[in-house]
Amino acid sequence: MRIEWTIEAAAALQAKFDPPVRVWKLVSDNEGCGCAVNGVPFLWAVDEPAPGDLRADGEPIELWYEPRHAVYFDDVLRISYDGANRSFKLSSDGQIYTNSLGIVDLRTSASTHTR
Repeated sequence: MRIEWTIEAAAALQAKFDPPVRVWKLVSDNEGCGCAVNGVPFLWAVDEPAPGDLRADGEPIELWYEPRHAVYFDDVLRISYDGANRSFKLSSDGQIYTNSLGIVDLRTSASTHTR
């Protein structure tokens, strides 16, 4: 999997959390969404990758994913940022996954506040 970040998306994501996030994880979360097969894409801020996670190609953000979630995404993804709506978009050449990519801080050191 390859992730292409726009400059705006990388800057907005890095500025959003204090302390800064070192490791991000792309997931297809189907917990509580009422769908057994299709999940909702999220970016999770995590302390470290889980055993078995794979690192996606792409810079400047370190992004990991579970191999079992790769089936839900195209091989090349783009993450962009809409400053007017303060939202992140996950897309590929074939589709738009979401115009409002969820961002969740799951780090043990995370404060309850984001910037």
